[in-house]
Amino acid sequence: MLVAAAVCPCPPLLVPEVAAGAAAELDAARVACADALGLLAAARPDRLYVVGPVEEGAHGIYPAGSTGSFAGFGVDSSVRLGDPAAPDGDRPLPASLTVGAWLLEAAGRGGAPVEGLAVDTAATPDVCAGLGRSLADSAERVALLVLGDGSACRTVKAPGYLDERAEGFDAEAARALGTADAGALMALDPELAQELKAAGRAPWQVLAGAAEGAGLDGRLLFEDAPYGVGYFVAAWS
Repeated sequence: MLVAAAVCPCPPLLVPEVAAGAAAELDAARVACADALGLLAAARPDRLYVVGPVEEGAHGIYPAGSTGSFAGFGVDSSVRLGDPAAPDGDRPLPASLTVGAWLLEAAGRGGAPVEGLAVDTAATPDVCAGLGRSLADSAERVALLVLGDGSACRTVKAPGYLDERAEGFDAEAARALGTADAGALMALDPELAQELKAAGRAPWQVLAGAAEGAGLDGRLLFEDAPYGVGYFVAAWS
């Protein structure tokens, strides 16, 4: 059963070494992520899943011991998911799960066994919800670290340029994440999310499926759109 969830954005710029001189611009987001992970640890889960978006072809489970690298972002640094003594994984972590592993490492959160789940950004809401239910049923006390960004179309300098629909999409996502409204997350339109380059849609719908019947409350800890991309941090408990 799902007992807690932390929702965080997953730009590699969250890692100060990657952001370099611009690191201070996301300090507030990092603090909020640390707070959300603190609430996650306080729930004392039996199992923790790190859920993040990935392009088609690299989705699926990533066991503890899987490693990810920031070399593609100009930094010779790597992180390991979960138990540092676990055997090496068969494939490298995708970028979103690499950021998730870094967040866990930075927060110093140990204890519960950890696995990663990379979700295809094109997965349908029903598929996402089904994945979430499977995760929630895997142990008596399950926690999720859910990674994903909102729209990337909030300004003319955003990766997807300016789209007038982006602000409304992000506002509804922020409201749903901040109130633990699983139904509203499930109602997010996958086609609109794809057009707005909102990679968080699929992981958020995994969370919605996992939260069915759990009766969790939500708090929105951070909301902003630096670089024209919607970033949200929320805690469900």
